[in-house]
Amino acid sequence: SRSAMDHQPKFFENLSGAGKAIGVLTSGGDAQGMNAAVRAVVRMGIYVNAKVYFIYEGYQGMVDGGDNIVEVSWESVSSILQVGGTVIGSARCKSFRTREGRLQAAFNLVQRGITNLCVIGGDGSLTGANLFREEWSGLLEELAQSGKIDAEAVKKYAYLNIVGMVGSIDNDFCGTDMTIGTDSALHRIIEVVDAIMTTAQSHQRTFVLEVMGRHCGYLALVSALACGADWVFIPEYPPEEGWEDSMCVKLSENRARKKRLNIIIVAEGAIDCHNKPITSEKVKDLVVQRLGFDTRVTILGHVQRGGTPSAFDRILASRMGVEAVLALLEATPDTPACVVSLSGNQAVRLPLMECVQMTQEVQKAMDEGRFLEAVRLRGRSFENNLNTYKLLSHKRPDAELPKSNFNVAVLNVGAPAAGMNAAVRAAVRVGMTEGHKIFAVIDGFEGFARGKIKEISWGDVGGWTGQGGSILGTKRTLPAKYLEKIADQMRTNNINALMVIGGFEAYLGLLELSAAREKYDEFCVPMVMVPATVSNNVPGSDFSIGADTALNTITDTCDRIKQSASGTKRRVFIIETMGGYCGYLANMGALAAGADAAYIFEEQFDIRELQANVEHLTEKMKTSIQRGLVLRNENCNENYTTDFIYQLYSEEGKGVFDCRKNVLGHMQQGGAPSPFDRNFGTKISAKAMQWISKKLKETYRKGKVFANTDDSVCLLGMRRRNLVFQPVAELKSETDFVHRIPKEQWWLKLRPLMKILAKYKTSYDVSDSGQLEHVAMLPKEAETGAI
Repeated sequence: SRSAMDHQPKFFENLSGAGKAIGVLTSGGDAQGMNAAVRAVVRMGIYVNAKVYFIYEGYQGMVDGGDNIVEVSWESVSSILQVGGTVIGSARCKSFRTREGRLQAAFNLVQRGITNLCVIGGDGSLTGANLFREEWSGLLEELAQSGKIDAEAVKKYAYLNIVGMVGSIDNDFCGTDMTIGTDSALHRIIEVVDAIMTTAQSHQRTFVLEVMGRHCGYLALVSALACGADWVFIPEYPPEEGWEDSMCVKLSENRARKKRLNIIIVAEGAIDCHNKPITSEKVKDLVVQRLGFDTRVTILGHVQRGGTPSAFDRILASRMGVEAVLALLEATPDTPACVVSLSGNQAVRLPLMECVQMTQEVQKAMDEGRFLEAVRLRGRSFENNLNTYKLLSHKRPDAELPKSNFNVAVLNVGAPAAGMNAAVRAAVRVGMTEGHKIFAVIDGFEGFARGKIKEISWGDVGGWTGQGGSILGTKRTLPAKYLEKIADQMRTNNINALMVIGGFEAYLGLLELSAAREKYDEFCVPMVMVPATVSNNVPGSDFSIGADTALNTITDTCDRIKQSASGTKRRVFIIETMGGYCGYLANMGALAAGADAAYIFEEQFDIRELQANVEHLTEKMKTSIQRGLVLRNENCNENYTTDFIYQLYSEEGKGVFDCRKNVLGHMQQGGAPSPFDRNFGTKISAKAMQWISKKLKETYRKGKVFANTDDSVCLLGMRRRNLVFQPVAELKSETDFVHRIPKEQWWLKLRPLMKILAKYKTSYDVSDSGQLEHVAMLPKEAETGAI
């Protein structure tokens, strides 16, 4: 049904919220990004002419009524996007669990005409909301009988619509790839792990880290993947009998290989196969008694819930908030309560109770010791993370490894991008597990031509996941002028396959190498490309390794810049981002930082639009929000430069606001990779190496590898919900080679969101939303745009 609708864009102008009242509340544990969701619900609600109410302190506020339920304005949610936690408060509420409590809550809502609820919380909060909805008409009847409301009100407010958004740092809700807050919690954990690693290396220490996750091991598993931990304990996958011996053997082997530190990550709900808890203290005592290693325990606790939300969480929550309002506007009395969630990079709607039931099934499977089933029920993304971790964390003895006699070369091409090193590490380790010899090429195609090639081993890539930049070195040089020399090197080193990690140059490089196959047999080998560039401009993939880290840098910088304006009122900042001709960073950075405008090459603009933006900001300065933020992609227009826009705004804003400009430059390429980039790099690279192994077997004939078909030169990219291998030859038709961008880019659909949340009138294509899907029906292959 979705693809049939794709051809007829459907806009929401005809969806009006006039006469409707929406209540928004946050309930249960807090999570970073909840404020971004609240902001999106309020602004989208006001945008469609609905009344929007804050319900303070969760269900407790709904039961208490009075000042806890307040109508809000556009300005009410200003400056909350970058704040962690929830500004409208959250509380556990016993009284809402009783019918009397729910009766009082219904009375308070009816008095204000609220029949649409947007609930941001975990599965407990959402189950409560569903029960409230089912009882609604009965509660109104009871209120009418006791004379609290009249028959007219019973008729007028007959139905309660509910849409949920899952805010939970544990990512423990089935049906969505990522819950609001998970990515930010991972950021906190990784910051701590990176800091601990430096001190642990100084002293040859073992660190046991306890992270949150009473019933779900997602945070522990993903942070273990992202930092290359030696061992991880999670509730869904308890270690086998005798794990104490295996773990100690592994730790001492690592020490013997000159590894100066060991990291063990324990989820707070970790158990053994008899359902007995495994605590961080127990793990520490074991290491000290058996191995005598200097061991420390760090319990992260509520640090994981705190801090500012990551760019990913802000964008996710903003998208979900807008989608939630659309779902409420479209709801009929027959629509089941739904949850807005993420699959791949798409917002989808799922029946609330199906998700809750599946979430409860996981717990039941764990309680009954059906652990493989629990992992499967957690979903494809969780299963993939676990399999990848198992593959990369433990080196099997050489005697157990298959011998393939194939040599695979790995190189980085283009500008450095955070996460490249994680991708190289995964490629090396998976390649070795498959029995290949892995060769590292230093300095891209240029280094290849000069023979800068060396065999690389398992231990050589230890500790690489958290390193920014490119340890192998990378150059933008294309292979065309070095074809003969590269062919010589391929022959000399007997290279049977190539894995290229890089941006647009890597894509062009593979096109050149495949075109040279007619002349050089050496290039008739399987070749695969993994997209890695901060610009996110590679055709065939919705995401590139490095773009998330760059986006977080932009978002953090914008937060600081906005904060600097809080003392000096009425100031507008013009900020230039990288990206070449691709507006991804400027557009998504604007959405994540709450900017007023973003100028990008893909959407041409003229002096009239610049004028309209200045007038818009002038109006804004008359309100209580007296600062503005404008992002500009570096190549969006050759004449309307950053200086020009700065001077125009300065002139036109005279007497109303003053201007400052910042060019962010290469700081966007640097820094430690974000958890998303570490994991995306690790998983996509592992998958690419497995594809190489498959292709090598398929193309091995009479003692040599010979691959000359289009499908032996592929790019592995994230497309909507799946990771897909696409022949680079087929991607040519999708590429604008002059501007080095894909002809169609998915994120342009999100552009209206930024405008709506900045109070511009615009049209928003909702063709992709509105379909209620079923949990069991989600594609089994759904690899995730989440990690």
